[in-house]
Amino acid sequence: MNESAIRPVGTTATASPSPAAAPRPGGPRRWVQLLIEYVYRLASSTLATPRVAVQVSLAGIILIMIVGILSPNFNTLGPTNQNGTYTGISLPFSGHLFELAWWASAPLTYLAIILQCLGLAGLLWANSRGWRPNPRHLFLAACVIVAIMVNITPVGSSDATSYAAYGHLANRGFDPYSNGPIALGPANPYFLAVGSAWSNTPSVYGPLATWVQQLAAWMAGNSPADAMYYLNIFNGIVFLAVGYFLLRTADDPIRATLMWVANPVLIQQLVGGGHLDTYTAAATVVAIQLARAGKWRGQYLLVGIAIGIACSFKLNAGLVGAGVAFVVLMRREWWNLAWLAIGGLGTTILFYSYYGLHALDALGSASTLVSTPSVWRTFQLATDWIFGLFGHAALGQTLSSAVTDTTWPIFMIILAVFMYRKFSGDQPAVVIVPFVLCFSWIVVAPWALPWYSALAWVILALLPRNPMTRWLTLITAFLAIAHCSGGGPPPFAN
Repeated sequence: MNESAIRPVGTTATASPSPAAAPRPGGPRRWVQLLIEYVYRLASSTLATPRVAVQVSLAGIILIMIVGILSPNFNTLGPTNQNGTYTGISLPFSGHLFELAWWASAPLTYLAIILQCLGLAGLLWANSRGWRPNPRHLFLAACVIVAIMVNITPVGSSDATSYAAYGHLANRGFDPYSNGPIALGPANPYFLAVGSAWSNTPSVYGPLATWVQQLAAWMAGNSPADAMYYLNIFNGIVFLAVGYFLLRTADDPIRATLMWVANPVLIQQLVGGGHLDTYTAAATVVAIQLARAGKWRGQYLLVGIAIGIACSFKLNAGLVGAGVAFVVLMRREWWNLAWLAIGGLGTTILFYSYYGLHALDALGSASTLVSTPSVWRTFQLATDWIFGLFGHAALGQTLSSAVTDTTWPIFMIILAVFMYRKFSGDQPAVVIVPFVLCFSWIVVAPWALPWYSALAWVILALLPRNPMTRWLTLITAFLAIAHCSGGGPPPFAN
């Protein structure tokens, strides 16, 4: 949230009119203005007090815990229909009570996400108004919450089942970049745990991600639930490690702690959802902090290696490398640029060489996907409908795909430039440029999911108060609400 917009209580603004006094245009601009006005009102409400903000945040987390504990349900892992039956996955704290019906789990999840976002906003507003909690106490509280969350069945996504299946595939001698979980056979428990939409899909994750998945599957044997449990534990440890790293290295450890390890939205999306974007964020924040360090020989070689490690989990971390490279290029630091390229490209190529270039094939296919809440999906549907009226539906699909694939990167760069100009000139470009690239990618890319925001959040945690915080919160909330099922088809559609 834009905490800088909050004035101390008791002061009077005289230099500029309030948002409510501005002209009231119609159309989309009117809706944006109403949203901004509502944000200003919330910033002056009791939500911005520490006690209320903490209570709202905890309420959002507890509601998600309830959804996960009362699994299986629509918002937890499954449903899977590989053999016509429902196969739910339960972790230690889940599956012991009654099952939550879909008409209850969906509203509870929506409400939890809204409370998490409001709680995060309140925490940051309270901090901007002078609340200075002990970051170590926040970290310890987060440790307790994470320790509970990793024992609960993941909520909001079925990706964890795919992670476990890819690891089991590799342990069984299959190439996870050439085979989907269906290669395990129709009776294999790992195959049965994977959502039907992804049973034929090879892995789109990097080699380091596959090796982590292999370790978990090896430790679990033939139990996909145990494999996901180990993956949850690994993920929770990495999430807390990033929080501790920020606590020790960030310029403002309180703000950094509030934006990462005590961030209820990220706790849900990364820990509660079991997503490996946490690993990418971990390597990324190390790279950014190394790039900010004092100049010394080999500095950018290490920066490149850290980015290469991040890319070996998920290639979207290449946006961070591109951002750092752009800053170094503008400074005309040619040797640093060379070291960065050697470290980044060399590390990425080294890890991917274990499987070969075909490890990128599934990623190339996935890059053409368009998610439902995306503006590109609306364009795609409109184009298909118009061309379908004239009997050229196939041509319409080809045209919409071509326009989408060639246009969205241009809009991403335009939006990144616009956001960059919202930052003051005294803030480090080596942090700002990677952030605006990661954030604009989430906003503009055809396929965007809430856990993809991890990169933007971990970089933003290194910056002082700025206007982008509120927009990242709103975008993450929108994506979280749009993608909070357990990965299966809606039960009311069956």
